Amino acid sequence: MAFDVAASAYGRFMGRYSEPLADELVELAGVRRGMRAVDVGCGPGVLTSRLVDRLGADHVVALDPSPPFVAAARERCPGVDVREGRAEQLPFEDGTFDLALAGLVVHFMSDPVAGLAEMARVVGSGGVVGATVWNHATATGPLSTFWQAAKDLDPDAADEATLPGTGEGDLGGLAREAGLDDVVEGTVTVSVPYTGFEQWWEPYTLGVGPAGDHVARLDPDARDALRSRCAELLPDGPFTVEATAWTVIAHV
Repeated sequence: MAFDVAASAYGRFMGRYSEPLADELVELAGVRRGMRAVDVGCGPGVLTSRLVDRLGADHVVALDPSPPFVAAARERCPGVDVREGRAEQLPFEDGTFDLALAGLVVHFMSDPVAGLAEMARVVGSGGVVGATVWNHATATGPLSTFWQAAKDLDPDAADEATLPGTGEGDLGGLAREAGLDDVVEGTVTVSVPYTGFEQWWEPYTLGVGPAGDHVARLDPDARDALRSRCAELLPDGPFTVEATAWTVIAHV
């Protein structure tokens, strides 16, 4: 998976969506001063920065498997303990935190149930585990137009609709399988404006995530065909993309 990329590339590709989604997640999770929180799969620190705003740097820990993202999160959030690591093996003692959040991460975990179970382990009894995953399965995620175009040209193209947690009820099911209680499922929709097609298309050429992988594998003619098909599916001039994410808030 192509996430060993510069934080600026991720920001142009997904940051426009992950920033407002992070605002929604901290509200849903009831983040309040005095809590100790861990941001699992922190990326370049989008959600981490929201936690710092609420809790202070000394009450927040973050980790991510991508070295460039770890470096970016450290730069963005001075004073936060940001580590390189994976959700499936969190390097913390039982009950270290009151809150564990994973924004847009569960569907990329190698073992989502194990990752969520680890999040449950490191929060104390009564602690909160929260997560978001894009709704890729019903074509309302931020990348829906891209993957529609890719499949129009190649029906066998592997999109993100089969990733864990991306379908209705899937994220809640994973949380329950991980042993979480009082699982509350929901959705959040964010709106992202674009000045035009070029601003929308350029991030797909930066090699970020499965979509970036797909573009990178294409030869020049196939890439031009994909670009043209995407342009056909999108409006001329400025437009707005509305993207919906599944949410889960649960207690241990």
